[in-house]
Amino acid sequence: MCGIVGYISKTGDRRSIDIGIEALKRLEYRGYDSAGLAFWDESQRVICQKAVGRISNLENKISRNGFSPVDPVILHTRWATHGNVSEANAHPHSDCTGNIFVVHNGIIENYLPLKEQLCREGHKFSSETDTEVIAHLIENFWVIW
Repeated sequence: MCGIVGYISKTGDRRSIDIGIEALKRLEYRGYDSAGLAFWDESQRVICQKAVGRISNLENKISRNGFSPVDPVILHTRWATHGNVSEANAHPHSDCTGNIFVVHNGIIENYLPLKEQLCREGHKFSSETDTEVIAHLIENFWVIW
């Protein structure tokens, strides 16, 4: 089972990543293969970072890049069910535009026909996971509305 953490503060707390990473570490005993997070930065861009291995690998990667996060932040630890252990397959996953990010726990049984249909409609996938289908479905219907 994967671990999911979401954090939003009332004041736009810049410690949101630290709080989220600490929450993920409390779940780490389960033996995950990768971790990732997405958050807004000061210019309201969504930043997504992923790392293979322990949560400390993700933490080190974030600190090296010197991001200045603003809430909200979503974080995920993965135990591979679809696709190999890789940064590309780590969550969060995004749509084609990079505006919609998704973390998910579970298996989407009918992801393959959904993915095939979305590919026929022009969607480009960057992972081997079933979860990425969710982001593209949201994008697909969001654009229609």
